[in-house]
Amino acid sequence: MEYLAIGLVLLVAVEHIYILVLEMFLWTKPRTLRVFGMTAQLAESSKVLAANQGLYNGFLAAGLFWGLSHSNSQLGFEIQAFFLSCILLAAMYGGLTVKKSILMVQGIPALLALCSVMWVHG
Repeated sequence: MEYLAIGLVLLVAVEHIYILVLEMFLWTKPRTLRVFGMTAQLAESSKVLAANQGLYNGFLAAGLFWGLSHSNSQLGFEIQAFFLSCILLAAMYGGLTVKKSILMVQGIPALLALCSVMWVHG
């Protein structure tokens, strides 16, 4: 079960690195426009805001990597639980206010990872 928890936390961290790349570097590219359902004009006008969002997603991923690699397993567990909870709350908010699929794409993996981390360490 511990390997499953680690794998799920890694999956969520990598997902947020991917979101960072989309939002910071590929925001105006055709694939990203399709993913986020935007026009080129909207993407261009929101590029700076998207880069800021991408940076925050990078911080979430960094927090998960930090929790996974912490030398104190109890503190590492607490760090992972905190960042997964932040991601889950952000996904719930995004799912309610922006696009329902955010809840599925970001919320479900974060919830599964949080539950597995809690099962192993809680």
